[in-house]
Amino acid sequence: MTRSTRVQGGTRRPHPGLVVAFGLIGTLILISCVLVGLASRHETNRDPTASLRGQISGKFTLVDDNGRPFTDAQLKGKWHLVFFGYTHCPDICPTVLNDLSLALDQLGAKEKEVGIVFISVDPERDTPAVLKSYVHSFGGPITGLTGTPQEVAAAAKDYHVYYAKHRTVGGSYDMDHSAVIYIMDPQGRFTATFGPGDTPEIMTAQLRKLLG
Repeated sequence: MTRSTRVQGGTRRPHPGLVVAFGLIGTLILISCVLVGLASRHETNRDPTASLRGQISGKFTLVDDNGRPFTDAQLKGKWHLVFFGYTHCPDICPTVLNDLSLALDQLGAKEKEVGIVFISVDPERDTPAVLKSYVHSFGGPITGLTGTPQEVAAAAKDYHVYYAKHRTVGGSYDMDHSAVIYIMDPQGRFTATFGPGDTPEIMTAQLRKLLG
């Protein structure tokens, strides 16, 4: 005759094997959470421009604000800050160019080691003469560049710059465009970026580190 076993109190004790299994599962979950946290922390601290290095060649063939041919080879020999915009830009472009001029002015004697290149994304209106008058109004060492629509498109592609014509009321147009400032080293290689929110003081401090 089979006897049934009753656990005192009416509860069934868990099997020892289940206790071990649940313990292992809990440990694995804890380890996974720690690893995910570390991965996220690493991703947050990673240089945001690292993924762009090797992708930005910075190649272009354009003309400067004197109407002379100007290629990326002429960037070699000194540091350059490259920015894409247009002379009819109502706010971002003049602000950025003014801030860049102030940042270089604060470098003192090292100012001569850095140049500014302003590449127009509006070749239809930005002729060399228009660019010359525009960039000279900021007082810094700024070279304005333009070209054919195809040449400008090729330059923008190599810098991963977005731009597009945006029609306005009255039949005119504005240009939507990226607002990144590219820092190119004396070998003509992409190094880092500034954003439109960076102050002249922030840019000067970073440039001093790069210049040594």
